[in-house]
Amino acid sequence: MVNEGKSFVADVLIDNGIIQKIGTLTNESADSIIDGKGKFLLPGVIDGQVHFRDPGLTHKADLYSESKAAVAGGVTSFIDMPNTRPNVLSMDILEDKYRLAGEKSLANFGFFLGVNDDNIDEVIQLDTTGLLAVSDDGLYFTKKGNLLADNPATLEKLFAHCKSIIAIHSEIEQLIEANEELYRDKWGENIPAWCHPLIRSEQACYEATERAIRLAKQYGARLHILHLTTEAETHLFRNDIPLQEKKITTEVSVHHLWFSDKDYDRLGMLIKWNPAIKTQKDKDGLLQALIDDRIDLITTDHAPHTLEEKLQPYFQSMSGAPMVQHSLNVMLEFYKQGKISLEKIVEKMCHNPAILYHIEKRGFIREGYYADLVLVNMQADWTVSKENILYKCGWSPLEGTNFSTQVTHTLVNGHLVYEEGVFHEEQRGMPLKVNG
Repeated sequence: MVNEGKSFVADVLIDNGIIQKIGTLTNESADSIIDGKGKFLLPGVIDGQVHFRDPGLTHKADLYSESKAAVAGGVTSFIDMPNTRPNVLSMDILEDKYRLAGEKSLANFGFFLGVNDDNIDEVIQLDTTGLLAVSDDGLYFTKKGNLLADNPATLEKLFAHCKSIIAIHSEIEQLIEANEELYRDKWGENIPAWCHPLIRSEQACYEATERAIRLAKQYGARLHILHLTTEAETHLFRNDIPLQEKKITTEVSVHHLWFSDKDYDRLGMLIKWNPAIKTQKDKDGLLQALIDDRIDLITTDHAPHTLEEKLQPYFQSMSGAPMVQHSLNVMLEFYKQGKISLEKIVEKMCHNPAILYHIEKRGFIREGYYADLVLVNMQADWTVSKENILYKCGWSPLEGTNFSTQVTHTLVNGHLVYEEGVFHEEQRGMPLKVNG
């Protein structure tokens, strides 16, 4: 068992979806027993940023298909972004999305309320303390000008009045648009994929993040920067206080740890994400900041598109790719390479999302907590292929990648949803509850 900074051998007794006892339980009886000998038991992964595309964009993905892929990868809970159709810009739409997930999702689920210039007056009138967060992420795809980092006046208004976590996509669109024109002049409409991190540049990220942090400090706001991508930005964050005391936090997505700009020649638009995958120096700096606690969470920014939507010229190719089925495997490869400890992986993927978003009774293997658990075989070689990809879009930028660890069992609320490639779909996940 890997939990709360320790690794040790133990048994877990589960009843009615809740962990009842942890220890050496030789005298306990049970209706069923899972033999985990030789395997590693982790808390279920909480993915703090996904785009499951439901409702409105379900030709790419939906809450059923992507939650199924998630649990196969050890993800037992997810938080979905507001750029579905319609955008989640009201409490009514948010509540509709929770109802839909209750019908379809195999994993536990939570959603951010979207915020932009169109609804900010309504948002700051709400009691948002019961929400996971408010966010602008993905809304810039709907129309230009929706990035809060681009609108200091809007950001200040939100910081001054909103008491919940404010989670933002941190890039300056004006700088990106100027770069687009420079590269369009050189390449026309067929800009090579390797230009993407030069267009969505370090400068565009750093200036946006620095300004957002400065304004958040001015107002004492609770700011979370989504999907950090540059080594330079990592130095803007603290690691001298515990997460519970931080008012400004951040995360890294697994693809920014796994890929670098060297991979654009091989994978092209398949790894076109916003913000962009950048240099080896950035990749190494992000991992170091994760280890030394300047970065608080690991997420996926799981953002599926069809292959047809991806394999387009630069300006038409959609940004984003699917990752939720393979995020734990990616991080465990880093462990096998000696780059990060198992305890740190569990802290960043399981414990810290629960702490940061105040999620009730999840993220830890504790008596009285929901039994969201993942069993991993640490000596299991396999290759990502179309035959074992579960995303509705049917592809992954990791196709052909060899992994040496495999999730064998996933329990959600004590229910064994995934067992050695077989799904038991009798139960649906639960909404994530905010504690306090």
